[in-house]
Amino acid sequence: MKLLRLGVLTGTLLATLAVAPPAGAAALPYQDPALPVATRVADLMSRLTLDEKLGQMTQAERASVSNSDITQYRLGSVLSGGGSAPGSNNATGWADMTDGFQNAALATPLGIPLLYGADAVHGHNNVVGATIFPHNIGLGATRDPDLVQQIGRAVAEEVTATGVDWDFAPCLCVARNDRWGRTYESFGEKPELVSSMATIVTGLQGSSLGGTASVLATAKHYLGDGGTTSGTDQGNTQLSEAELRAIHLPPFQAAIQRGVGSVMISYSSWNGSKLHGNQYLITTVLKGELGFSGIVVSDWNGIDQIDGATGMSATDVRSAVNAGIDMVMVPTAWKSFIDLLRAEVNAGRVSTSRVDDAVRRILTKKFELGLFERPLADRSFLSTFGGSAHRALARQAVAKSQVVLKNAGNVLPIAPSGGKIFVAGRHADNIGLQSGGWTVSWQGSSGNTTPGTTILQGIRNTVGSGATVTYNASGSGIDSSYRVAIAVVGEQPYAEGQGDRPSGMGLDSTDLNTLTTLRNSGVPVVVVLVSGRPLDIASQLGTWNGLVAAWLPGTEGQGVADVLFGAVQPTGKLPMTWMSSASQQPINDGDGKTPLFAYGYGLSYGAPADTTPPATPGTPTASNVTASSATLSWTASTDNVGVTGYEVVRVAGTGETVLASPSANTATLTGLSASTAYTFAVYAKDAAGNRSTRSGTVNVATSPGADGYPPTIPANLTASNVTSSAATLTWTASTDDTGVTGYDVLRAVGPSGGTFTQIGTATGTTYTATGLQPSGTYRFYVRARDAAGNVSAGSNTVVVTTGSSGGTCRVGWVPNTWGNGFTANVTIYNLGTTTINGWTLTWTFSGNQQVTSAWNATVTQSGAAVTARDVGWNGTIAPNGNAQFGFQGTYSGTNGTPTLFTLNNTPCVVS
Repeated sequence: MKLLRLGVLTGTLLATLAVAPPAGAAALPYQDPALPVATRVADLMSRLTLDEKLGQMTQAERASVSNSDITQYRLGSVLSGGGSAPGSNNATGWADMTDGFQNAALATPLGIPLLYGADAVHGHNNVVGATIFPHNIGLGATRDPDLVQQIGRAVAEEVTATGVDWDFAPCLCVARNDRWGRTYESFGEKPELVSSMATIVTGLQGSSLGGTASVLATAKHYLGDGGTTSGTDQGNTQLSEAELRAIHLPPFQAAIQRGVGSVMISYSSWNGSKLHGNQYLITTVLKGELGFSGIVVSDWNGIDQIDGATGMSATDVRSAVNAGIDMVMVPTAWKSFIDLLRAEVNAGRVSTSRVDDAVRRILTKKFELGLFERPLADRSFLSTFGGSAHRALARQAVAKSQVVLKNAGNVLPIAPSGGKIFVAGRHADNIGLQSGGWTVSWQGSSGNTTPGTTILQGIRNTVGSGATVTYNASGSGIDSSYRVAIAVVGEQPYAEGQGDRPSGMGLDSTDLNTLTTLRNSGVPVVVVLVSGRPLDIASQLGTWNGLVAAWLPGTEGQGVADVLFGAVQPTGKLPMTWMSSASQQPINDGDGKTPLFAYGYGLSYGAPADTTPPATPGTPTASNVTASSATLSWTASTDNVGVTGYEVVRVAGTGETVLASPSANTATLTGLSASTAYTFAVYAKDAAGNRSTRSGTVNVATSPGADGYPPTIPANLTASNVTSSAATLTWTASTDDTGVTGYDVLRAVGPSGGTFTQIGTATGTTYTATGLQPSGTYRFYVRARDAAGNVSAGSNTVVVTTGSSGGTCRVGWVPNTWGNGFTANVTIYNLGTTTINGWTLTWTFSGNQQVTSAWNATVTQSGAAVTARDVGWNGTIAPNGNAQFGFQGTYSGTNGTPTLFTLNNTPCVVS
């Protein structure tokens, strides 16, 4: 089969080479960069076969793919998973690796370049020597969107140097439970803060795709991954749609407004429905309502979880692609994905229009990035990779991210000159610990994993004349002669899954023992907490003189020392509410729980903090009201320091929900429900985080709108009362905003393959399928319809095998078709009560199929008539047993399944 496929591809290659233009010429429209992108995409789409389209939708992991695989299967993307790197893990080694893969893609007949993807989530963190910036939780503490955009630009330049075109960042999750192991990937607990940091998208991509060092950014993980119950990674977010939209959707809206090129789907579920199969949220909301025109990509093996079974199935593939996923990340099982998707398309369960939409989105981004003109690594950026300019920017970000939480007796800032300073804690002199997860390896690790400045080195660089610094990780050796002790303690590195904390959230015994040793000396203790989230420290806080939340600063530990010694004034503000105890989780601003430190808290060394709120904004007025949107405007607020933005809230009784966080005195609200009355109001905020009193309210009634929402998917389809000719199907009812009017019942013949066709309708949740063949195998699924004609996605598929009506044999026929070739796996079932000793199976093809080779049988053909005989060792079939064989063939036109088989001159049932 592989040889036949290679022969087909070789024929295609020769045909294409025959019309290939001279070097440097753009003989075909898609090769002409002067033409509009849409024109180039349309031309290239017209030249693609189905297999080439399926290849474009496939993303494989670098360790599971070869250059010849890329060329043969026309793969659209390759990625490096966390810690997956070339043997020479440096910038040049990466550039050599990605160029090798890219040249394999360019060797295909149409020369479509790859998108090479990597998780550069706080710098190009897989590459040794890269600048490692603070994780997002620290950047959220800076409250500085401009700085975050600059960081995005620096990351893009380092990524570009290595030939990576696609960055799986930023994470725009809104972390609502600190037990979640990905809390540090979030900029904060409030949607307005996370939305403000979408500036990193502009940093990564540039003002538009295709400019200097332009990298495709990814807003992830859509939608609600930060809101799962108990903070469980890949768990279930149990919220109403209004809550989901209010809390978790705004950051994605902000990213789309900035032209983000891709969106990654979350592993998590929303009210029990896996996001990877949620057509409503992906297609209706993201692509339809929000107008997202880029690539929707799955997470690592994310589609495998849709049907709840282990591994990838046809149901997983069909559900994910029909839900709206365009590029599927199938790191190792990518060949199986292509085969399954091809079968689903050929069977009509995934439409060619859905495939075309996905491929069109992928090609559009490749053209917009300029990959057809500049496919290889831009090595001009190698000279600045991990260089001083980027490290200076990271140092600035570290300093701005430091949050001073306690400063008893003004122990901070520490005087840099004179006296003895003691430093303790495992995190003080350890790049790996201070950088956290997603640093060189996926989960991160302890040690000098990549070049940088440890916090201890930063302290030693900062102290002046007459001062000495002593370091001991456990605190051993301290006495009362030291004027201050700095304890750098915190969490061990972790990433998703391993970072969840369902029980304790405090410091471990090693750190607690170190702190006890320091306190027993009588020396003032300043704790520098290196962590990816707030920790449970309330019971220890009273014995500490100072506390600084350093988060996960990355390679530039000098920025921590800059704040400790007053070279930089602390300005960081908490991006999360700091718990008084782990039992409060989840705890968030405004939920009525009493925190240890409130959201937005942070001390400074200088003048008293600004506590004066802005003036109350004017009462908003509404305009341009439609069925799903409205524009609000109001008189601007004033403030003694300056208004930095507004919060538009929906008022419902005594509750409020933030819907938008504009910087100016106008906002367009989208995603509203038709024919619904709303009440809105506005708050103003200043740079210190002070919030004004609420404005007056405005009442808005949206206009009626056409029902564009399909019913929910019917669930729990089962079969009962199965006879030789009938089966009763039952399922759980769908729901719909206007009402379900009925269900379509669809059937396909055989355990796999074939085409589903509608066989009937039902108004209720049961249907009896009749006219089935005895001992036949069938597959069924149902879909719901509403009064507007909207159709849900298909339910789960149920397989039914009918009973025997006295026949003695059944034949199973499973074809696999590509181009002008095919294979068929044939199974002969003995339904009788006596053993078959030697068998001959005959059938007649309906078209011009020609058998070319076979296995486990001797197959001969005369015209359309075919005879298959056992090969001795498989000639005996016991009652209820079976024998299998297969063959390979060619055809043109259609490749229909034979309708009649005869076994030893006895007709058999076909399934």
